[in-house]
Amino acid sequence: MNNKRKPSKLDLERALRQNLRKRKIFKKPKKKMILNDKQIKKLSEEEEMITPFVSESISKGISHGLNSFGYDLRCGSEFKIFTNIKGATADPKNFSEDNFVTVKGEEFILIPPNSFALASSLEYFKMPRNVTGLVTAKSTYARCGLGTPPTVLEAGWHGNLVLEFSNHTSNSIKLYANSGAAQILFFKGDQPEVSYSDRKGKYQGQVGITLAKSK
Repeated sequence: MNNKRKPSKLDLERALRQNLRKRKIFKKPKKKMILNDKQIKKLSEEEEMITPFVSESISKGISHGLNSFGYDLRCGSEFKIFTNIKGATADPKNFSEDNFVTVKGEEFILIPPNSFALASSLEYFKMPRNVTGLVTAKSTYARCGLGTPPTVLEAGWHGNLVLEFSNHTSNSIKLYANSGAAQILFFKGDQPEVSYSDRKGKYQGQVGITLAKSK
């Protein structure tokens, strides 16, 4: 008596995949992973992913530098603080310098209640074709009511990162220059067909604070 079980549809699909892999027709996708300190350090030292690169966490003041699974970047000493003194409207298709007051060279700035400011990272980034980054807020500032919207560093992008800081409170908040301002997590995956550099993105190679562009 034959007690062999009839192969199920799932069994047949598995057998087909195994056969295709052997013939190199079907490749199992690589795992996507978050980069650790060793991998971030290697990419920064060998491919200049982060310049200048601080290979340890400097905890004096508001921390910056390399940590276990990310990097705390710093903002520079130039800021643009949003103001509506002239009754300006923030239009992403037609952004005007009249929307901002520019402050340079100060140790810190005061972001007014319910307002926001732009800053540029001290670091210059060169993202590899198979790595993307996600910017998140530092908890030190978040506990003061200062938010940093999530920002993506696309694969193949390079430039200074423009940082946005929003004051969600009814009080002014200090934002310090040349100190830790946000954290980046880096993720590695398969190379995309088209990277940011391939499609010549409008923010490619930006230096300093670059305002919104429509094209």
